[in-house]
Amino acid sequence: MAPDDPTSAASPADPHEDLSPATLAVVAGRPARAQQAPVNPPLVLSSTYVSQGVPAPGELLYARQGTETWRAFEEALGRLERSRHPALVVGSGMAAVAAALALVPPGGRVVLPRHAYQVTLVLARELAERGVLEVELVDVADTDAVLAAVRGDGRPAAMLWVESPTNPMLEVADLPALVAGAHEVGALVAVDNTFSTPLGQRPLTLGADVVVHSVTKFLAGHSDVVLGALLADDDALHARLHAHRTTHGSIAGPFEVWLALRGLRTLALRVSRAQASAALLAARLAEHPAVAEVRHPSLPGDPGHERAGRLMDGYGAVLGVRPHGGESAADAVVAGLRLWVPATSLGGVESTIERRRRFATESATVPTDLLRLSVGIEDVEDLWRDLDGALRAAVR
Repeated sequence: MAPDDPTSAASPADPHEDLSPATLAVVAGRPARAQQAPVNPPLVLSSTYVSQGVPAPGELLYARQGTETWRAFEEALGRLERSRHPALVVGSGMAAVAAALALVPPGGRVVLPRHAYQVTLVLARELAERGVLEVELVDVADTDAVLAAVRGDGRPAAMLWVESPTNPMLEVADLPALVAGAHEVGALVAVDNTFSTPLGQRPLTLGADVVVHSVTKFLAGHSDVVLGALLADDDALHARLHAHRTTHGSIAGPFEVWLALRGLRTLALRVSRAQASAALLAARLAEHPAVAEVRHPSLPGDPGHERAGRLMDGYGAVLGVRPHGGESAADAVVAGLRLWVPATSLGGVESTIERRRRFATESATVPTDLLRLSVGIEDVEDLWRDLDGALRAAVR
């Protein structure tokens, strides 16, 4: 067995399988209990390890293959996603996306949501232009249309890529139906679980083959690291992803991973607070005279409400808002805020806002006036006063 064979690091039977995800986020990945043992895993800064002779399976050898600092975070995230294996941490969310797409055989077809994360779409288009794979875009909320695209009139897709809720339109997919239908024709299913987090849904338990995270967002939660992660239950898939990380060098620094594990400890508290605030803000915005449309699955009239209530634990902390007055009004709202931070990314303790079509690479079907709001953990009444004031000033 090679020294970096990932099967040597597979998780044992989960001793915490009876615990809730909120508790797992706190207890998983801790050092073994012993007198004078540290409560937290140490941060180890070393590129290489003392080694001579034939390396033993799973032996730490060189930091591109694995480190003890990675292992603590990978164990914790693996248990949160109820995976048979530890997660595989990588240098960014896009490194995770690239590794997952590398599972597609040459020339294989990938079915993607038309409103997936814009850089995922950019990468998929670049790969298609080079002839590496083919891309077909679908409305991921239309289950019949998605499965028809996956079947492909006798030429099945190699992979179905799912975001649910989607970025930034917040469409909700019928994940169990899509997984079952894709597997009927032999397609892999990859799920970007960044928006929901393992607290909201655990796609591997529904049969998904690969789960992708931008750890930068909710998992780390403090807008201070850039990281990604992948998970796979299948031994062969896990091994292929591990090998991709090792040979492509898409690795993470130990300090960033240590910070991410520290952030993961408060995931349940942060997400619970942010989701509750998001639902309250969505309900108020739906009645606001300056607002033309609000998207959040918590709203009874939202197209994803029933499905999210049935399939997810919580409705998420990201909103979509379109003010009256179009693109110029949307920009004026952002400019008029003093508490909400005008910035890209999401999932931090601070609330952020941006007009998504300010990026030329954003999907052309995203409205030009759509504001994406990521709700943080500030007092919700402070957030509301700031947002209400900016809306009223921008839309007169």
